[in-house]
Amino acid sequence: MSGSSVLRRARTVVASAAALAAVGFGLWTGLGDESAHAAGAVPTPDHVVVVVFENHAYSQVIGSSSAPYLNSLVSGGANLSQFYAETHPSQPNYFALFSGSTQGITDDSCYTPGFSSAANLAAEQLAAGRTWASYNETLPSQGSTTCSSGNYARKHNPWFGFSNVPTSTAKTFTQFPADYATLPQLSFVVPNLCSDMHDCSVSTGDTWLKNNLGAYATWARTHNSLLVVTFDEDNRLAGNRIPTVLYGQPVTAGSSSSTTYNHYDLLRTLEDSQGLTAHAGNAAAAKDITGIWAS
Repeated sequence: MSGSSVLRRARTVVASAAALAAVGFGLWTGLGDESAHAAGAVPTPDHVVVVVFENHAYSQVIGSSSAPYLNSLVSGGANLSQFYAETHPSQPNYFALFSGSTQGITDDSCYTPGFSSAANLAAEQLAAGRTWASYNETLPSQGSTTCSSGNYARKHNPWFGFSNVPTSTAKTFTQFPADYATLPQLSFVVPNLCSDMHDCSVSTGDTWLKNNLGAYATWARTHNSLLVVTFDEDNRLAGNRIPTVLYGQPVTAGSSSSTTYNHYDLLRTLEDSQGLTAHAGNAAAAKDITGIWAS
């Protein structure tokens, strides 16, 4: 074999080895990134409370003098400045946030209770042996599936649509515990049609939040717990950009993210905060909320 042939063969061997090493390194870093994503992208709070308000765009709330308490949570917590709802009107967005799908719901009409057995946040939580409840203001009684009663509207309570979520886990807001250590590991709070800013003002909803969950927010700062405040949709005038604020010990105070997120990303983040291995509907392809968590 000539000297030039030996040189060419040596170069080929070196190149092949380098390519193999690159592939191996790519596989290794890919697995490492996925492992890190699964293990450490989202904190694991002891308690998470999610509150959903109604029908206001980001600019109507964030920075508004009508919402001093909510903006104090922004200052002491994290603001997601590019958070979007999925659609209009209200009801499909609640199903999206809770189950990763609108479940074929396209309007606010009264659905048949337990019409779906699809995966959802509560069913996943309960199947994992973890605790769940919803606290629904002006719900006539625990587990009631009535469509409406005074300022109560079931269209804002998607858990009643699922046969795999016990109706008994839907409680009245008066059952929200005074001892926050007894809260479920994950819960939703749904104000009624006045308190949620749907029929009443931003100021009314802001005051309701302060009076009813302000003490929990303060407690969460020192008890590894989290408060999430979001909205179902905007006022149909802002591209469905809505306020979403996170507050509590796991959050870096005064942080913000301009990453584009939606209800499916929030659902994914809630699932991962609970250590759930399953992801409902579109949450399976969604991304965790990052860049706001305390180290």
